[in-house]
Amino acid sequence: MHLTKLLSCVALCLGLFGCGQSSGPSVSSVGAGAAPAPAPGATKPTAQQVGLVMKTLTNPFFVEMEKGARRAEKENGITLTVKTAAQETSIEQQIQLVNDLIAAKVDAIVIAPGDSQSLIPTLKKAADAGIKLVNIDNRLDAQALQQAGLTEVPFLGVDNEAGAFKAGAFLATKVSTPTRAAILEGIRSADNARQRMEGARRALLENKQIKLVASETANWKIDEAYTTSKAMFKKHPDIKLLFAANDMMALGALKYLQESGKADVKVAGFDALSEAMTEIKAGHLHATIDQQAAEQGYQGVVMALRMLKGEKVPPVTMIETRLVTAAELQ
Repeated sequence: MHLTKLLSCVALCLGLFGCGQSSGPSVSSVGAGAAPAPAPGATKPTAQQVGLVMKTLTNPFFVEMEKGARRAEKENGITLTVKTAAQETSIEQQIQLVNDLIAAKVDAIVIAPGDSQSLIPTLKKAADAGIKLVNIDNRLDAQALQQAGLTEVPFLGVDNEAGAFKAGAFLATKVSTPTRAAILEGIRSADNARQRMEGARRALLENKQIKLVASETANWKIDEAYTTSKAMFKKHPDIKLLFAANDMMALGALKYLQESGKADVKVAGFDALSEAMTEIKAGHLHATIDQQAAEQGYQGVVMALRMLKGEKVPPVTMIETRLVTAAELQ
C-alpha cells in the first residue's frame, strides 16, 4: 500500500482506539494443552478468563499478535479479553487496563508492556490477587521484577539484539567506502528498543568504513519517524544507511526520503509488516526482521494456560527471528 495511505489509516486508528535483558534458557516452543474443566456446580465461569494487554492496535504488528492469541482461545476453549492502549507511549493507560483486568478477576494476564519498569507495581497487584502473569514481546526489567518480589514471571519473545544485528549487518554488506549511517530508536525505556538499537549499532560499526552520525528516538511512530528523519537528514544530508527499530518508523522514514528525492539511502526495519513487505518488493525498503507476532500471541496464551494447570514453564522462551529481503520474497 502507498505510504501516504498508510499514514491516513494510522491517523484514523488513533481516533478509533481508546485505548530486560536476553539471558536464561532458550527453547523453541511451548506445548499447547486444553484448559482443565471446572468442577460440576462450580460458580466460576466454565471458561478460564485470560486477559491480553498490548500496546496498541494502530501498529499492524499487534493486530497479528491478537490473531495468534485468538487462535489459542479457539483451540483451548477459554475466554480471551483483549485490551489495548491508544498508542505505544500510553503507559498510564496500559496500567489502568491491567487494573481493569484485576477488577474483572481474570485467571491470567498476558502482557506486551509499553515500558519495562512502569507496569511492574500494577502487575505485582495482579500477582497478589492470584493472577498468573506472562510477559511477551518487550521484556520487563529483571532487577525491578526481583525488587518487587515478582520472581516467577516468564518471558516469551525474541532476541531483539540478534535480530537487529541481522538487519544492520545486511545494510553494512558490501560497504567499502566511507559511509554515514543513522538509527531510528523506539521508546528508550523499553528493553526491546534498547536491544534493537544496540544490535544495529554493533553490526554497523563492525564495518570500519561506516560512521554512525545519529541515533534518535521516534517512539515507534510512523508520523514521528517522518519528522525525526527530516530533522536528521537536514543535519546530516549525506546519511546513506538507516536502521529503524520497527517497520512503522521505517515507513515514516521512507515517506520522507521519497518526498525529498533521496533514493540512494538504504533502509531496514523490524517486524515484517505486510506494508513493509510491499515496500521491499518495490525496492524501497531493503530488509526487515520477522519476529512472528502471531506466534508470540499464541504461545503467550498457551503458556498462561499451562501455568493455570500448575505446570512449570521455562523462565525464558525465545522465538526465532528471520531476516526478510527481496531475495526471500521472489
